[in-house]
Amino acid sequence: MDNPHPHSHHAHGNASRGSRVLLIALVVTLGYAAVEAGGGIAFNSLALLSDAGHMLSDALALGLAAFAAWLGARPAGTRHSYGFARAEVVAAFVNSLALLLVVIFIAVEAVGRLLDPQPVAGLGVMLIAVIGLVVNLGVAFIIGREAHDLNTRAALLHVVGDLVGSVAAITAGAVIYFTGWQPIDPLLSIVIAILILGSTIRLLRDTLHVLMEGVPRGLHMEEVAGALKELEGVRAVHDLHVWTISSGQAALSAHVELDDLARWPAMLENARRMLQGRFGIAHVTLQPEQTGGINANYRARVQIVPQGASHGHGHDR
Repeated sequence: MDNPHPHSHHAHGNASRGSRVLLIALVVTLGYAAVEAGGGIAFNSLALLSDAGHMLSDALALGLAAFAAWLGARPAGTRHSYGFARAEVVAAFVNSLALLLVVIFIAVEAVGRLLDPQPVAGLGVMLIAVIGLVVNLGVAFIIGREAHDLNTRAALLHVVGDLVGSVAAITAGAVIYFTGWQPIDPLLSIVIAILILGSTIRLLRDTLHVLMEGVPRGLHMEEVAGALKELEGVRAVHDLHVWTISSGQAALSAHVELDDLARWPAMLENARRMLQGRFGIAHVTLQPEQTGGINANYRARVQIVPQGASHGHGHDR
């Protein structure tokens, strides 16, 4: 095996840089969420309060992404053989449940405002929302420069949602200022709530899928099994399992029936390269089994450790 240290140092450097970028975006987003919340209270605008809630949810998402980037750089140990990468999934699940409460609050308040309209200071709403739009554009630019992994790209999508929320708040303020039509404020608040609900449901669905050890999205069991069967010397594949450890980390275990166990080392290396290159599966556990003959009951578990990974990642399923 090649020396893993250069790869390890490079990965750690990327994680550290990504974490710093996300922390900067978190501070900016959280700070302006507080400004929008204050403006919403001062100008009696539910649209601003809703957008502040949206920015708060995205600040939580950015914090989660930064935390995951930091925690993912920690080495695995004897108690956590895969490290702490799945902490981001647990935190995302809790975060999604909290966001559902935010959506319910906005929806109830918006219906109340529609039934009993409240005067809104359109000019103040518009000015604060314009500044918020500029802030969100800046945050999107900062994150976009480092959006090279799934974790950071997901955070960028949250910020793009903030941009839409800011545009909705600007629209509400402009309509009220120029026409005096107050219902636009709660109506656009409902639009923002729907935006939050959509991203929340996707987040909840994805986290539950990972926690239930579902097959990673984009991978198909039949295709993976077929690729293993195509390897020279493989007669059959059974007890195949593919699951997600955390974002971008898939794992696989399977029983592989061979014509000749003497060919196992070569087949093992071919399987490792194929699964990593074709499917992006780096954590692999394969159990070879002799097809017939005197070695029919032979069993040997072999753990493939990806280049640059800690030996603490060993895991038999």
